[in-house]
Order: sequence, then structure tokens, then C-alpha cells
Amino acid sequence: MFGLGPTELIIILVIVVILFGATRLPEIGKGIGEAIKNFKKSTSEPPEIDVTPKKKSEGSEENKEDKK
Repeated sequence: MFGLGPTELIIILVIVVILFGATRLPEIGKGIGEAIKNFKKSTSEPPEIDVTPKKKSEGSEENKEDKK
């Protein structure tokens, strides 16, 4: 795993616990998990709102003028 051994991973884990505290680690993990889930969802779903303008046909413009 990226050339990291078990000793290096333990040292990194200890540093993370010291920086963030043991009580905040579950919150950070939950936030990262939700962010990844939302990112995957947004990349796989089609956009909800289609903002491309529709082309007006010539016949519809004539019908509008006739109604006036």
C-alpha cells in the first residue's frame, strides 16, 4: 500500500488521533463517507434540471401572432 509498512501506518494513526482527538474521528469519517456517497451519486445520475433552451419553430411564432 504505497510502500507503507505497519509501523508507518500506526505512526500516522497516532498523529491523526493527537491532532483531531478520538471523539472527532467518527464525525470526520462520517463526513468523508457522505461526501464520497454524494459525489458518486451525482456523477451517475442525469441532471435533474434541464436548462437548455428549446428551439422555437416558425409555426409556433405564426400561431402566436394570429392569436393577438
